[in-house]
Amino acid sequence: MRSLPTSSTRPPHRALALAALLCLLFALLSILLGPVSIPPGQLLAILAGGPQNTPASRIVWYARLPRTAACLLAGAALATAGAILQNVLANPMASPGIIGVNAGAGLAVTLCCVCTGTGWVVSGAAFLGAAGAAALIVLLAHKTGASRMTVVLSGVAVNSLLNSASEALGILFREAGADSADFRVGGFSAVSIPRLLPAGAAILLGLGLALSLANEIELLSMGEASAQGLGLPVRRTRALLLGLAALLAGASVSFCGLLGFVGLLVPHIARHFIRAGSAWLLPMSALCGAALVTLCDLAARLLFAPYELPAGILLSFLGGPFFILLLLKQRGGRTYG
Repeated sequence: MRSLPTSSTRPPHRALALAALLCLLFALLSILLGPVSIPPGQLLAILAGGPQNTPASRIVWYARLPRTAACLLAGAALATAGAILQNVLANPMASPGIIGVNAGAGLAVTLCCVCTGTGWVVSGAAFLGAAGAAALIVLLAHKTGASRMTVVLSGVAVNSLLNSASEALGILFREAGADSADFRVGGFSAVSIPRLLPAGAAILLGLGLALSLANEIELLSMGEASAQGLGLPVRRTRALLLGLAALLAGASVSFCGLLGFVGLLVPHIARHFIRAGSAWLLPMSALCGAALVTLCDLAARLLFAPYELPAGILLSFLGGPFFILLLLKQRGGRTYG
C-alpha cells in the first residue's frame, strides 16, 4: 500500500488557526450555555472574582469549567492517539480500541463496580485497565516481531477476550453491569476536578511527547523498509508509540468513559485540511478532536433540555454515517502505506 502524500498547497497555518478559533468558540459556548445561561459580562466577573458562594459562581467553577476542560482534553487525546495509530500501523481503521484500550478499561470498570468501587476509584481502575491491556498488546507484538499486522491481530484477540470477560461479569453481577453502563456509553456529566487533574496532567504530557516524536511517526508511515534504511529502530519505536497512544486514550477514558469514533474519524477530518506530515497532522487532529467533542457535549446538553443525552451517544450517531460517507469518498483513492 502507498503512503499518504506529505505535501499540499493548502496553507496549514490557516487551518490550524481556524481549528483553534473553533475550539475557543465552542469552549466559551459550553461555559455560557446550559439550563442556566451565564451572560458574558457575568462570566468575566465570576472569573475575575474567583470561586464564591453564589449559584452562578458554583455553576461556572465547579460544573462548567471542569466539564469544558474535560471535553477539550479528551477530544485532543483520543484524536491524537488515533492519528498516531493510523500512521504507525498504516491502517485507516485504526483507533484506540484496536490496541485494547476500550476493552481493558471496560473490564476494569466492571470489576470495580463488582467490588462496589465509586468515584475516583473507578477512574483509576479505567486507566489501569487501559494501560494493562495496551501493555499486553505491546508485549505480544514485541515477542512476535512487532509487525503492523501482528499488532492489529493481537488487538483483535485481546479485545475479544476482555469484552467477553466484561459481558460475563455483567451477566453474573447484574447490578455491576448496570453501574458500568454509563461508563460504556461515554459522557461528561460526572466529571469533577479531582478526577480530571491527574488524567489531564497525563494527557498534556502525552501530547507533548507525541509532538516531539512527529518525525519518527512520519518515518514509520513511509513503511518499515524505508524507516529502517533511514536508521530508525522500527520495533522499539513502534512499541513506544503504541504505549504513548495507550497513555493518551487511557487517561481520557478514565474520566469520560468509552467515547466512540473520535480516534477513528478525527484524523481523517484533519487530513482533509492538512496534508503536510505528522508535524502538522498531530496538532490539527488534537484541535479538531477537542472542538468536535466540546461541540457534541454542548449539543447533547441543549438539544433535549431539560434532559441530557450522553455525548457518547451523539458521537456514535454522527460517527457511523460520517464514516460510511468517508469510505465512499475514498473509494478508489489513495490508501495508507
